[in-house]
Amino acid sequence: MPESVGLRSDKLVDLEKLVQGRGCVVRHGLMAYTWGDQSRSADIASAVKPVISTLLLMAVRSGKLKSPDSEVSEVVPALSELNGGKDAAITWRHLASQTSGYGLIEKPGAAYAYNDFALALYYDALMEHVYRQSGTEVFRAVVGEPIGFEDRYSFDGLGKADRRGRLSVSVRDFARFGLLCLRDGMWNGRRILPRGLMRQALGSIVAPTLPRSSGRDADMLAGQRTLGGGKNQTPTGPGYYTFNWWVNGIGPGGKRLYVDGPPDLYLAGGHGGKRMLVVIPSLDIVVSWNDSPINDHDASPGNPNTLCNRAAKLIVEAAQPAGKP
Repeated sequence: MPESVGLRSDKLVDLEKLVQGRGCVVRHGLMAYTWGDQSRSADIASAVKPVISTLLLMAVRSGKLKSPDSEVSEVVPALSELNGGKDAAITWRHLASQTSGYGLIEKPGAAYAYNDFALALYYDALMEHVYRQSGTEVFRAVVGEPIGFEDRYSFDGLGKADRRGRLSVSVRDFARFGLLCLRDGMWNGRRILPRGLMRQALGSIVAPTLPRSSGRDADMLAGQRTLGGGKNQTPTGPGYYTFNWWVNGIGPGGKRLYVDGPPDLYLAGGHGGKRMLVVIPSLDIVVSWNDSPINDHDASPGNPNTLCNRAAKLIVEAAQPAGKP
């Protein structure tokens, strides 16, 4: 099957050995290679974040929100008074780019901080005050049913009492979502996502010159929860981050995120690479995996030796004719 869509089985076997866990490779819209249990649904950790931003942009396109640049305080009024009014200026775009300054001293847009408290605010505000439905129901109506998800999926992936907003989904269904994005929202001749939505999502990259947050705390809303981690978890982001997608751009010091991946590669990543959705439009490839030992995404910029970069290189090599370097 891999050869029928122009892929090399030997390189895909090497990819499977490197990634481990379970995963799948889709090319030209066809399932080309699989390993592990395709039907098992499990938490995808931070790889959920671009899904949330897709639902944000759908809310804008459907008229539920005016713009990604609308202030979140329009639906969460308590933000208006927080920290002397600093947080009144937080927009949906700030939350989607990790530049909100929420719970930190910086003003919105002034610094980058990979902030899971801000992401919980993002998810809760979007579902409770914009869609006014559970994330699972929204995702089912917008994506899951229209493109025929096969397996169980839920935004209560860790249980209703444990960090709602974490998506549990199978690798093959997550690959379906990736294919929908690669096709700019088309599925079997039917438009599911508005035309140009992915271009919008991938075209608002955090400037590589934006500084990282100082990490100094500021007040948050009473009872604020986290989607998983802390407020300022990694310096990696500027130059590579847009609407919660990672893109293979050029960051600080002129470093490409994955040096052996093509420039149009983009991905959703969780736990440093343990849970991944990789999309490469120029190769018409989508790769999804979960429960991998890979965990070095944040060390990847400019570094050909990370497991994440090596996986990207094998994906590219799989699409090259045998004997081509």
